[in-house]
Amino acid sequence: MDHVRQNLVIAQQKAIELFNAVEQRGLIVAGKSESKLSAEIVNLAKDLFDIENFWHKKIVRAGANTLHPYNGNPPGRVIQDNDIVFLDFGPIFNGWEADLGRTYVIGNDPIKLKLKKDVEDAWHEANNWYSLQKDLTGAEYFHYVTELAKKYGWEFGGDIGGHIVGHYPHEQPDDPADLGLDVHPDNHSSIFLRDKQGNKRHWILEIQFVDRKNNIGVSLNNY
Repeated sequence: MDHVRQNLVIAQQKAIELFNAVEQRGLIVAGKSESKLSAEIVNLAKDLFDIENFWHKKIVRAGANTLHPYNGNPPGRVIQDNDIVFLDFGPIFNGWEADLGRTYVIGNDPIKLKLKKDVEDAWHEANNWYSLQKDLTGAEYFHYVTELAKKYGWEFGGDIGGHIVGHYPHEQPDDPADLGLDVHPDNHSSIFLRDKQGNKRHWILEIQFVDRKNNIGVSLNNY
């Protein structure tokens, strides 16, 4: 395992441990606002791992807010009984970026539970497929994940299907309009291209499924 990948894996594992602690401590409960839960997670990251900085905006969304893509800014909600909630945080650990998104279901609603399971299964399916590719553009990968959503019976809800991570701050394009560092339908460059220093790029895969009939969505992103 190369040095960069090793550090990214360690950072991502810390993010997983943080989310596990959120779940184990029962922080995701009805009656709590999204903003309060976000603040509690930030405090927990500091207490458990001495994490003080996050490289992207912190997302806690519940109910209908889970329909919004990452770039959306829906008004805050209070978590309800039998709600669906997803978290998306990008903690920085020892200078390395993590990026983790997970969905949680309060209660036993079968549609929400199926949606959650499907996005998890789809993420692993997409990740396994990606590992077998020798050349792949961002647009081709985005097309794959949108078709994967249809295969599972849902709509793909994200504006992108992934992006790079690295040592903070990770590589940025010279032109803000350049989409070469995102899994985006207009990125026609190979995602296996190396950076300006000739180093391998490392990618986060983001899968978001939405069910507009029931006004809910799920998200899973991982390294």
